[in-house]
Amino acid sequence: MPRPRSTESVQTQADTEDISPRVSHRHIEVFRAVMLAGGVTGAARLLFTSQPTVSRELARLESLLGYALFERVQGRLRATARALSLWTEVQRSWQGLDHVIEHALALNEPSQTSISVLSMPALSHALLPGALARLQAQQGPMSVSVATQDGPLLQEWMSAQRFDLGLTEQGDAPPGTRAIALPALDEVAVLPAHHPLAAKAKLQPSDFADQAFVSLARDDLYRQQIDAVFTRAKVERKLLLETHSAIAVCAMVQHGLGVAIVNPLTAHACKGPQLVVRPLTFSIPFQVYALLPLHRPAVSGVDALLDALRSEVLHAD
Repeated sequence: MPRPRSTESVQTQADTEDISPRVSHRHIEVFRAVMLAGGVTGAARLLFTSQPTVSRELARLESLLGYALFERVQGRLRATARALSLWTEVQRSWQGLDHVIEHALALNEPSQTSISVLSMPALSHALLPGALARLQAQQGPMSVSVATQDGPLLQEWMSAQRFDLGLTEQGDAPPGTRAIALPALDEVAVLPAHHPLAAKAKLQPSDFADQAFVSLARDDLYRQQIDAVFTRAKVERKLLLETHSAIAVCAMVQHGLGVAIVNPLTAHACKGPQLVVRPLTFSIPFQVYALLPLHRPAVSGVDALLDALRSEVLHAD
């Protein structure tokens, strides 16, 4: 009479039978190689394997997903819309993995200070480079990595304790951080170098009457303050161009497309033979905030960078 199987044996077999084929990391690696190389042959070289192996793994991935990732057109692969969407996510994940690897290697060099900074794009252009130059002049060579992000994602990434320091124009500290206000400055006017208003030492609201004016986007808080000044002064401008970027505003002014009012950091970073900066008779304060994570291990050099940022802001005044 056959012996009954134990409960553990029956459960193990059931578990094995319930396991369904799934997409593996190897499948994604093959997909990434094909996207990078533009074809199976190049992908095989990247992966140090054979072309048939790549083709087989790619076909297996498409089978598991239940849809095609590539169209075969005249012997070449063309990524589908789904493949392009997947590629965006794969790139993001691979960048995160690269960061993990870099961090793991850096742990073997305890004497090396490395500061990770997350900055609004405009501040990474107009404020951070000068501050880093000051920092290195005072402290010597220092490793700094700079990432740029804007709006809610910047606050989300700082809340996640992913960076040692953040730079933003928003004073509300996201959860898990504290905000430190850098010295406030007034917004300034930027003009094409040969514009008639460039002859004036300071500009008042009436100077902008009927002038072509390059504006920040309508939802920008500084745009709203600027518009309020001209509304109170009953001054009409020619509002034809607008953009979210202060750098783009200055570039348009450089090309003679109008005059504008922007933050002094971007204005001084962009001034030159084609663009001049003039103060205003009215005040629109511009404020930058440094965000510090509350639950991330402290990194030496952050305080020195904060001092350099303060000095750089005051230098722009």
